Formats: sequence, structure tokens, C-alpha cells
Amino acid sequence: LQLVESGGGSVQTGGSLTLSCAASTRTLEHFNIGWFRQAPGKEQEAVSCISKTVGAIYYADSVKGRFTTSRDNAKGTVNLEMNSLKPEDTAVYFCAADPTNRRVCRSDVFTSWGQGIQVTVSS
Repeated sequence: LQLVESGGGSVQTGGSLTLSCAASTRTLEHFNIGWFRQAPGKEQEAVSCISKTVGAIYYADSVKGRFTTSRDNAKGTVNLEMNSLKPEDTAVYFCAADPTNRRVCRSDVFTSWGQGIQVTVSS
């Protein structure tokens, strides 16, 4: 499964971006999807995950109330809407897919990964 992220870019503090995760050959409705990010010099962290059955199951404390993950069933994609962005949100964002029935938002359970997309928030 090849995943592609889109929608990244540069914004000022307080701005918004919506990332989208799509698969090259199929829709994502049968996959749990996770969003992860890695900032320079920092470890990768889980941002949000959405189950294929019950919707969003995890948001990192640092993004709660600002980020929303959802499915666009018409397009077969998963979106990460990011509002009230802060400079500390600057990172490369990755989406990843897990085809199992697990509801775990941890990078090691996801078997397919996108190449990542840069999000830069300036102060």
C-alpha cells in the first residue's frame, strides 16, 4: 500500500492547514490511519489516529482541541485538520496505515507509510 500526503506548507502562528492522506491504488476505508510527526532533532511522535470502525481514537495532548482527524468517504482519504498552529507544530508529518483490528496509536503497528510532508509554522 503506497500512501501519499498532501496539503503541507508554511503558515504563520495561528494559521491552519489540512493534510490529506491517500493511497495510490485503493481507498483507506479498511485501514486504521495514523498521523505522526518528526521535528528536527526530536523523536517521532504520534499526533492522531483514526480507527476504521470507531473514528478518532487518539490525539496527542499537545494537539487536542486544535487538530481533528476525519475520513472523507467520498474520496477515500483521511484528513488531519490543523488549526491554531504553533511554531512547535513544525515537523515532517507522516500518515501510516494499519490493516488489522487493533486500536493502538503506536508507530510499530503501522505497516505502510507515506514519505512525509513538511509543515512549517513561523512566529
